[in-house]
Amino acid sequence: MTGDLDRDRPVVRLRAFRAIDDPETCELFIKGHEHVLTSIGVKKVTSSKNDWMYNPAAFVLIVESLDRKKVYGGVRIHVAGGTQPLPIEEATGNMDPAIYDLVYKYALSGTGEGCGLWNSREIAGYGIGSIFLTRAGAAISTQIGITSLFALCAPYTVKLAESVGYRIETSVGNNGTFYYPKLDLLATTMIMKGLSDLNTANQENKEAIMELRSKSNIIRTEVLRNKQIEIHYETDIPNLDKWSLKDTIAILKKSTQKASVNEQNLNILKT
Repeated sequence: MTGDLDRDRPVVRLRAFRAIDDPETCELFIKGHEHVLTSIGVKKVTSSKNDWMYNPAAFVLIVESLDRKKVYGGVRIHVAGGTQPLPIEEATGNMDPAIYDLVYKYALSGTGEGCGLWNSREIAGYGIGSIFLTRAGAAISTQIGITSLFALCAPYTVKLAESVGYRIETSVGNNGTFYYPKLDLLATTMIMKGLSDLNTANQENKEAIMELRSKSNIIRTEVLRNKQIEIHYETDIPNLDKWSLKDTIAILKKSTQKASVNEQNLNILKT
């Protein structure tokens, strides 16, 4: 299988791993994400913003060709208590320090954030950079052990996030919203609580996520707006015997990190 896509019915793999376990695929993730950022005019992308590669509490979902030579999209799940603050803390902390208390409260029971969601133009329109990676992120969260997930969503992704189970958190910012990454762009703070039971997700998404949890290595033909894509899910995270959420929570410190615009954490979907 080559990296060439059949546009009538693409075939891809969606795979999960801990960032520190697969630096080569992390590099492919970074290059693909940088290419998408460059295509929308973000030119100043530096390697110093890719410290998540070395964060033992960062997990990655990658969408790739079956031969693993080409990457079409991905998302990261950062767990609070790693070597970095959560991206949402870095992004909004100087606008509203209440985000630190909010994250800390949830982190005591295990929390994380879905960030850096992107897809290439090649795979645009098939749902990879929106619904299918979002579902997979919720699915693997129970393997990691966390009970909630944060996300900082652009206006056009809020309804999609709500369908998977996220809800707007109005206690921070202006009823949950911030101007980020600049004054003419709005971002909404969202949290998915109750990851284990998914009671806030709609029925279709709940069933799909639960199936991914019970059958983590499965081939599914997914359909979005009459477009079909065959996804080979491999969402069992390797080497979890070396991961301890309990130890991560034990070293947790409340963040006071000042805000910084890190384009590598932005959710960039090509349509």
